[in-house]
Amino acid sequence: MTVMPDPQIHIRHALYEDEEALARLDRTTWSPLHAVQPRPRPPYEPFFNDRFGPLDHLVAELAGRGDAVVGYARLGFPTSLECNAHVRQIQGLAVAEEARGAGVARALLRAAQDEARRQGARRITLRVLGHNTPARKLYESEGFVVEGVLPEEFFIDGAYVDDVLMGRSL
Repeated sequence: MTVMPDPQIHIRHALYEDEEALARLDRTTWSPLHAVQPRPRPPYEPFFNDRFGPLDHLVAELAGRGDAVVGYARLGFPTSLECNAHVRQIQGLAVAEEARGAGVARALLRAAQDEARRQGARRITLRVLGHNTPARKLYESEGFVVEGVLPEEFFIDGAYVDDVLMGRSL
């Protein structure tokens, strides 16, 4: 069964001009449900850096909201090893609060898989915190399976949290 993309959601590669909007989105969506870093505080780091630039990010816009970025997915390599170059990893996914429930995260996840295929990847992986049940359910519904668990890998908000490794073939 092929699911058609929602025509209300537009996915594209990020542009340098998106940096401020993406940085703001990253800060406003911060939550201990998915973040292992402390809450960002001024002075803020640039969103784009030497490791991840605009072409490493897919952004989502919703029809009727102008050019407002409402989500992003960051796609990168899990390691710098040549023998691992056939794998891509989703290394960030965020959706604005006001756009949640509209299918933006699912559209970004599918677009990231399509982009990984376009780049010649055979597999795609991601890491998700064990207590992030909504994200885990989304990933599972898109064919990702748990491939490993690092028990109590992080101490967040006074609790030990598992680091769950998920992946799928493309």
